[in-house]
Amino acid sequence: MTIAEPCVFEFAETFNLAFKQKNTCLKPGAMEPFYRAPKAQAPAIIYSNQDFFSSALHEVAHWCIAGEKRRQQDDYGYWYAPAGRNHEQQLAFYQVEVKPQALEWAFHLAANWCFKPSLDNPGVDICLETVTSFKRQLHKQLSDYFEQGFPVAALEVIQLLCQQYRHGHAISLPSLESIT
Repeated sequence: MTIAEPCVFEFAETFNLAFKQKNTCLKPGAMEPFYRAPKAQAPAIIYSNQDFFSSALHEVAHWCIAGEKRRQQDDYGYWYAPAGRNHEQQLAFYQVEVKPQALEWAFHLAANWCFKPSLDNPGVDICLETVTSFKRQLHKQLSDYFEQGFPVAALEVIQLLCQQYRHGHAISLPSLESIT
């Protein structure tokens, strides 16, 4: 039996109600993910890729990590290296993606949905050892979040997702082997 992917638009509606006071809304359906900082009277917008639930969770994870100063800049003021990165650039990508992807993993757990880490470099052969190392780093970071606490906004998102998809049941740390 296949479980249907959670509806990203339902999650966006829940997120938007919960975070309205933070002047931020989630809008799935974009051709590319993008964070638009708040402008004049317009709220910040987290655009996620098409109707992909995982994309929305990933982009929300970045928002949860960004501080107030970064949230005032489009795409949090970060430069993005597109696909086709060399080995060193890919390692740098993994380094900055550990925290948001660990949060994304927690969000997937809360939504009762399978998490697959984003290697985000399609068409480029990536060393299996490097991918395995990245997965270990993700698990270590997720473990640290469970032990030391999640960022406040991330904990709020986890609670929303648990209410919406787990009938309020809490999440627990999965094994490293559970990552695909």
